[in-house]
Amino acid sequence: MKRTPSRPLGAQISHMLKHRGVDVIFGIPGVHNQEMYRGIEEAGITHVLARHEQGAGFMADGYARATGGFGVCYLITGPGMLNALTPLGQAYSDNVSVLALCSCLDNVVQRKGQLHQMKDQEGAARTVCDWSETARDAQTAYGLVDRALQDFARGDPRPKAVHVPIEVLGAQATAAPEASARGHVGFPDDADIAKVLARLSTAKKPMFIFGGGATALTQVDPTLGKRQIDVLLDRFTPATFCTFAGRGIVPQEYDLHFGPFMTRPESADVIAQADVVIAIGTQLAEVDIWRDHLGHSDGALIVVNTSDEALTTPVGASLAIKADAAHFIKDLLAHPHCQPIKSDWRADDVAQARKRWRAEVNAEFPNVLPVMDALRAAMPDDAMIYSDMTQFAYASKECWDMPHPNHWHHPSGFGTLGYALPASIGGAVARRGLPTVCIHGDYGIQYTIAELATAVELGVSLPIIIWDNGKLGAIEDSMVSAQIAPNAVIQRNPDFLALAKAFGAHAVQPETLADIAPALAAAFEADVPTVIRLTPDLVA
Repeated sequence: MKRTPSRPLGAQISHMLKHRGVDVIFGIPGVHNQEMYRGIEEAGITHVLARHEQGAGFMADGYARATGGFGVCYLITGPGMLNALTPLGQAYSDNVSVLALCSCLDNVVQRKGQLHQMKDQEGAARTVCDWSETARDAQTAYGLVDRALQDFARGDPRPKAVHVPIEVLGAQATAAPEASARGHVGFPDDADIAKVLARLSTAKKPMFIFGGGATALTQVDPTLGKRQIDVLLDRFTPATFCTFAGRGIVPQEYDLHFGPFMTRPESADVIAQADVVIAIGTQLAEVDIWRDHLGHSDGALIVVNTSDEALTTPVGASLAIKADAAHFIKDLLAHPHCQPIKSDWRADDVAQARKRWRAEVNAEFPNVLPVMDALRAAMPDDAMIYSDMTQFAYASKECWDMPHPNHWHHPSGFGTLGYALPASIGGAVARRGLPTVCIHGDYGIQYTIAELATAVELGVSLPIIIWDNGKLGAIEDSMVSAQIAPNAVIQRNPDFLALAKAFGAHAVQPETLADIAPALAAAFEADVPTVIRLTPDLVA
């Protein structure tokens, strides 16, 4: 980076971020963090004005998921940071790279009653971030930003928080140093590759499970990543599962793919048949399988992940390999002892299992799958979808096979409501000219509905699907299942179509399943977002 004359640190940080590859920042300016805004336009960075700091954090998350890189949000002291804790917690649980840069007070020990004062801002952010640190001078601020970006590049994608005191942000500082080369950890050990191949060589029923972390295979070079997967499947003829986040990695036409049905109880019996199970890029967390044990037999499970946390979580693995999906599969296929395997898995058995599991989903979520099928048939192959905590998404995640990996994003771990709208805005900003879609429930969208103004302001062609059943359907079902009389699960909704128009968006309500396709097509062509209200009446 070319050295520049001294100027306020806030401006220097913006220039530093630009030189580190940042093009977009999401946030809300205020008197405490205004110095961070001094250099944004000069540096050539686009700032997206959110309507709430929670929205800014979710937008940064959505942007990071769409690009495969990281997102940045600018936050203000105290309540601004606290408002963003929910999206930062979501990013932490889903391993999304978000860098939160926040102003903070210079002194909270001796001075009391200050604007936005809180006891421990750094500690509050630490509860939902990989780390949270305060920079008391310019060089520390630069070092912390670079540390965060290095961590992202080296396989630790969880969010980081950097706090800079107001006086430090306004103080004169020289430019940040040149960026050092970002390292990359992810190369598997040759001995581990040999162990995996030794197990595969005697396997009759090998199985691969692909998680969201394995989507990195196709983010750098989609053609190469797809080719590697094709070769892997052809070489070992394994049965495969994927997590909800791993959909699209295995080609839809591969007839030994059980799909994203690992949450079905019977899947444990299927996995128990495998004599070796290789789980790549997944934590096998509760929200991936919804049971205590995957179902594998003793000694059968091998996990491959870049996260130390995922590798040390007790999931019953007999071998844990620290490597990213791309390097692991490349080295596995290139090893001289890698020989073809003809497995004993039967395509007919896989197809029958998938048929049974879809029927189970249909019984659990009546009226959803016919609407989902109509929407899926109308959806462009390259659409990127962001969904919220809603019955429509719960059913669709199991039954909607994706043509491309990393194209459906859901708040899986933390499980917050209100994620999809602002996250899809971040995705739409990252994917200008490409189709991006938001799927929301009628209750959850009211958490962050104000961000519709941001989407209109940006002029993004964003279809916003609202599944409106007039209640908290999943909670009602859970209460009934637990023999609790349903309570507080019916709400009075606004007129979503009128509300959308009040924000300056388009709005439409299809009257039949056949009306969904033209409504979606028109939304992709519009110069502002379009709210598309879908109800169970479409089926009834």
